[in-house]
Amino acid sequence: MSTTTDPKVQFQINHRAVQASADDSDMRLVDFLHERLNLTGTKLCCGIGICRACTVAVQGKPGTPLEKMQACLTPIAALQDMHVFTVEGLGSEQALAPLQQAFLENFAFQCGYCAPGFLMGATVLIDRLKATPTSSAELDGLMDSLLGDNLCRCTGYVRYKEAIRKVALTYTKPA
Repeated sequence: MSTTTDPKVQFQINHRAVQASADDSDMRLVDFLHERLNLTGTKLCCGIGICRACTVAVQGKPGTPLEKMQACLTPIAALQDMHVFTVEGLGSEQALAPLQQAFLENFAFQCGYCAPGFLMGATVLIDRLKATPTSSAELDGLMDSLLGDNLCRCTGYVRYKEAIRKVALTYTKPA
């Protein structure tokens, strides 16, 4: 008599251990976040990875750089032992994260649908700047390479860029 076990996919979301059943292994991350964890900040827009509204940040192991990932394209099975960070993990009930505060101060929200993707892409940018500061003169190029593919239906790019630049400048070295 053999016993079979339901292999689980184990990973973390916003520093919280999560297990997904084998039945959920083919589920898209965006659907898992919404349906299983009630984390609805990550938005589903195009569903084919073009708009980047569903961007989350992932880390293979603690201490490694954050990377951007499209939650609409990522099956749960691909997340084994990964650390996933969503927009809900940025701030706390007591205080907004600096990026969130900068978005508010720069009126960077219009419809707000793409904002979580921009926030998470900018979180990856800040993580990279903390690890390897670049000059302030090179910041715009780095921002374009990390966030240039994010789409905004309301064309709020200037305000997003201003908000992100405001926070990112604190992690750059003089030109």
